[in-house]
Amino acid sequence: MNTRQMVAAVLGMIFKVAVAVIVVVLVYRAALTAYDYGYRIFQETPVAAEPGVDIRVDITVGKSPMQIGEILEAKGLIRDAKLFYIQNLLSQYKDKLQAGSYTLNTSMTMQEMMAVMSVSDAQTEDGQTPDEDGEDQTQDSQTENTEPEETESEDDNE
Repeated sequence: MNTRQMVAAVLGMIFKVAVAVIVVVLVYRAALTAYDYGYRIFQETPVAAEPGVDIRVDITVGKSPMQIGEILEAKGLIRDAKLFYIQNLLSQYKDKLQAGSYTLNTSMTMQEMMAVMSVSDAQTEDGQTPDEDGEDQTQDSQTENTEPEETESEDDNE
């Protein structure tokens, strides 16, 4: 082997080692990023500490979980709309988010926000219930209890 071939072999080996080191570093960084994102899916902390700030959010009929996440991110309630979407897919609230007007707090986790927005009877924390048109109707225990009685008495008069 002459010196030219020896230099070419050494340079080739250095190049291969450099490429291998770059690949290992990229794989390591990708793994860390994936781990951090995966950890956030299950352990994302609220945007602010208690007591936080109440923010009113209006969700119209037909919004997808991704669109709802974008609304929440724009309002400063969450850090990442995509993370909200993934959390929703993996949660018990999948396909249960309701249209309506909600008062959410920056100290709430995404899971708590989903719980508020997916109440089975579509009643929000502030007592607002969206009707079929997406408009709010105020409900309280007194009006719920008296409406059926009034209906019955009106039927008796006819």
